[in-house]
Amino acid sequence: MSILERFSLRGKVALVTAGAGPQFGQSISSALAEAGATLITASRNRERNDEYAAKLRARGHDAHGLQLDIEDMASIDALHAEVLRTFGRCDILVNSALARDGHQGSLPEQTPEVWRHSADGDYLGLFEICQKFVATMAEQGSGSIINISSIYGVVSNDPSLYEGTVMKQPPTYNFVKAGMINYTRHLACYYGKQGVRANCISPGGYANNQPQPFVDAYCKRVPLGRLLDHEDIKGAVVFLASDASRYVTGHNLMVDGGWTCH
Repeated sequence: MSILERFSLRGKVALVTAGAGPQFGQSISSALAEAGATLITASRNRERNDEYAAKLRARGHDAHGLQLDIEDMASIDALHAEVLRTFGRCDILVNSALARDGHQGSLPEQTPEVWRHSADGDYLGLFEICQKFVATMAEQGSGSIINISSIYGVVSNDPSLYEGTVMKQPPTYNFVKAGMINYTRHLACYYGKQGVRANCISPGGYANNQPQPFVDAYCKRVPLGRLLDHEDIKGAVVFLASDASRYVTGHNLMVDGGWTCH
């Protein structure tokens, strides 16, 4: 098998949570579909998932939209059952969904309720969906789990970047993203001998119409001199999903333009 053939995902079933969303989801979904996978995108907004799947099908890919509320354990169980009933297997699981409304407020502004709400999706939801699908993959004897973390799961945010803006970095975000990385290592250690690989991708800051002072400060600090483009994550996802990385597990792949190297 040639190296390019090892990157192919033909015959694989891939599930992406929040796979129709603007924050990495669409790039991840399109990358897996372009590599040949049968693509399932799932989030709370079933209509948006169906619409994005239709766009991928119009480009010649095999894509489907399903329903998922990452904060609802029954919704996760129902998605797991529907994937197996409809597709018979799941070879790739990419966890990119966040709790509803994301993470908001600085440390003085946050409350225990905010932290509990974040934990419902970003900890309990991640636990539940991985527990369900890792068992399926172990039974198959193969599978790849890819969790989308962040540079802020590895290093703390730099407050100077936000000077001159109203932007804030919620501590809940750092907390859950750091935990995700070590949870990934746990999965890798416990399920590797059953053919299941688990890895993380930690992207840097992505271009999202941020205030110019932030953009200027960020680009000055990062070695590659720019924010992450949504296309930048596609190669990393396909690599970790495919046999090109068949001896890679428990790894946190930094896609950050060199942010964490200094």
